[in-house]
Amino acid sequence: MNPKISDFGLARIVEGKGTEANTKKVVGTYGCMSPEYALDELFSIKSDVFSFGVVLLEIVSGRRNTGFYQSEEALNLLGYAWKLWTEEAEIQLIDKSLLESCNTSEATKCINIGLLCVQEDPNKRPNMSDVILMLGGEGSSLPQPNRPAFVIRTHTSRKLSSSSSKQYIVSNNQVTITVEEGR
Repeated sequence: MNPKISDFGLARIVEGKGTEANTKKVVGTYGCMSPEYALDELFSIKSDVFSFGVVLLEIVSGRRNTGFYQSEEALNLLGYAWKLWTEEAEIQLIDKSLLESCNTSEATKCINIGLLCVQEDPNKRPNMSDVILMLGGEGSSLPQPNRPAFVIRTHTSRKLSSSSSKQYIVSNNQVTITVEEGR
């Protein structure tokens, strides 16, 4: 399998065997856009991996990434999935209608793969050929994902280990999107 840019309008911009390009205008589905594309107009095969991860998490959860917010913490679907993953409560993400009829270990594997695909650093996202192997693999252990991109929170604190004093890392990761409409 040879992964390609799958958005046909964007695919025309990348000539030949190109795997990365810059655009002058961002187009696509906002909830599925990778951060490097939405913010820097840079898309690659890793942008498609990000989009696949979003769709996979949407399927498992039965919720869309756009318009989904956990009000008490202002999390989008990716942030909510990450929160549940770090709390080892990822089963709570699975759509209730799926939970009754699915193999929970398979659904958990899909959540793990989805989170691997939406990692903030494109270089840490798997290739689609690896995703296919992970989805088809039986009983193999998957790597642990890193924090996904576009986790919207007002304040995220993570305690650092320190023997002499308390230190905190605080991250404010927010995105604003403007939709232009003609008259």
